[in-house]
Amino acid sequence: MQDEMLIEPSEGPAFAVRRPDAAGEIVLVCEHASRTMPKSLGNLGLDAAALDSHIAWDIGAMGVAEMLSDALDATLVSQRFSRLAYDCNRPPESPGAYPERSEIFDVPGNLGLTAAQKASRADALYHPFHKAIDDLIDDRLAQGREVVLVTVHSFTPVYFGKVRDGHLGILHDDDSRLADAMLDAAAAARMELVRRNYPYGPEDGVTHTLKRHGLTRQIANVMLEIRNDLISDEAGQHVWAARIAQLLGASLQRLKTEGSRRHA
Repeated sequence: MQDEMLIEPSEGPAFAVRRPDAAGEIVLVCEHASRTMPKSLGNLGLDAAALDSHIAWDIGAMGVAEMLSDALDATLVSQRFSRLAYDCNRPPESPGAYPERSEIFDVPGNLGLTAAQKASRADALYHPFHKAIDDLIDDRLAQGREVVLVTVHSFTPVYFGKVRDGHLGILHDDDSRLADAMLDAAAAARMELVRRNYPYGPEDGVTHTLKRHGLTRQIANVMLEIRNDLISDEAGQHVWAARIAQLLGASLQRLKTEGSRRHA
C-alpha cells in the first residue's frame, strides 16, 4: 500500500530551479534528471542495478544541463525524482507516465495502479513541476522578455539489443525553427553523428514538454538527446555542454537575424 503522502516534507519539493534570476533567454528543462525514488514508493520492486540504469533517469543529462545553465546564464528547471515514479515528459492520461515496463525491465511497483494512485503521483510530481515551468515562462513573457525552451535528455547506446551509433539527437514537433538552425550549425561545424528526431520523434510521444510549454506559446523550442556513454562522466559532460552551447549560440543568432529581416 502506498502512503497517502507520496513525497514526505523532509524530501523537499518535486522540482529544483537553478539560476532563477538568470538573464539569458533560454529556459532549460531536465525532466529525467534524477534516479531518486520517493520514500513512499520504496524501490518499486527493482534491484539496485535497474535503479542505476537508464530506465530510472537520463544518465549525464543533469550534468550537461547544469553546465549549460552556467555557460548560457539560463534558468534550469529539473525534476528531483525518478522517471519511474512519474515520467514528467508524459501527460497524466498517458500509460507511459507510470511505466509498467521499461525496455527489458518489468516495474512491479507500477503494475495495476488505480486511478487514485495515478492521480496521487501526478499531483505530487507532474503538476508542480510543469506549473513551475509555466509560471517561469509566463512571468518572463509578461515582462516582454524573449524565451526559448530547451529540454535536455540522454539515451542509451543499446536499446532492445540494437546499437545506436548517433551522438546527438535534435528533436522537434511542429515548430522546427530552432532544430533546423541547430542542425545547420552542426553541419557547418562538421559535427558528425548529429541527427534530426533521433533516436525518437514526435510519433513516439516524446515531445509533450515541447508541446505544452513551447508550441502553445509559439516560442522557439527544441529537445536534445545525447548518447549517455558520451556524458557519463564530468569530462564528457563538459565536452558536450560546450558543443551544445556553441550550436545554440549560433542558432539563436540566426533566428534573430531572420526575424529582423522579416520585420524590416
